[in-house]
Amino acid sequence: MNALPPAIFLMGPTASGKTGVAVELAQRLPVELISVDSALVFRDMDIGTAKPDAATLARAPHHLINIIDPTEAYSAAAFRHDALRLMADITARGKVPLLVGGTMLYFKALREGLSPLPQADAALRAELDAEIAQYGIEHLHRELAKVDSETAARLHPTDTQRIQRALEIYLISGKPMSELIKAQKQDEPPYRILPIALIPSDRAVLHQRVAARFSQMLQQGLVDELRGLREKYPLQRNMTSMRCVGYRQAWEFMEGEITAAELREKGIAATRQLAKRQLTWLRGMPDNIELDCLADDLLNQVMTLIRYEPV
Repeated sequence: MNALPPAIFLMGPTASGKTGVAVELAQRLPVELISVDSALVFRDMDIGTAKPDAATLARAPHHLINIIDPTEAYSAAAFRHDALRLMADITARGKVPLLVGGTMLYFKALREGLSPLPQADAALRAELDAEIAQYGIEHLHRELAKVDSETAARLHPTDTQRIQRALEIYLISGKPMSELIKAQKQDEPPYRILPIALIPSDRAVLHQRVAARFSQMLQQGLVDELRGLREKYPLQRNMTSMRCVGYRQAWEFMEGEITAAELREKGIAATRQLAKRQLTWLRGMPDNIELDCLADDLLNQVMTLIRYEPV
């Protein structure tokens, strides 16, 4: 008999219906919800993050929503620390932690621990910034390929933030980031995890949902929300919160860099790319139990699965 307490992971790409399923499960089962979403942590960012509304949160409270200001940063390490503390509290109350969201890096950090990567070095970062300014990010990407071809191959040549970080890690540690990540200690949390992945049987239908949802965000006032955020907080466009899909494009629109039509097109395209990355992460998790998020009886399937793997 497995003595470990149970936990449920409900994962899926954006617009797969995760929140709706989780809220219904909270009405039927002794669970407490923990949000696994790097955007929902920010206060006052409601429309562009598709944050559950007040009525939904009253029915099914979520931990780790609205915990920091948009000027602050939140990391996978911070999430792991907070999630493990909350899971222990929920278990002690005789309930089951139900972790729901689409930030796959957070799920991975929770299940496997974090790789022992060196802390950022401000002086070195400034040197790399100067090199980027002089030669361009593609030059740094070529330099990274010489010392860490594996990491360079998976990064887009214009991904400034990640290329810079990978080179910084190599220059500080003398080892490629890919090597350090492989050496990370497997550190699974002390739970019997039921990992459920909501995967669309028809990608085109998910794309339709993405387009409809982003159009709805615009109708609900995404641009006005961003305008209010910029008035309330000393925001800069390179902050983590403002790099979230939707806000990044809305910022470009407010600066006159793109038209309203381009805002919609670019927002939908960026959200589709996000969903694609999320699905790639999920495909790489071999122990997930996959369910079709487009199925009419999805909730019943999830309930049956949980009963079969009793929590």
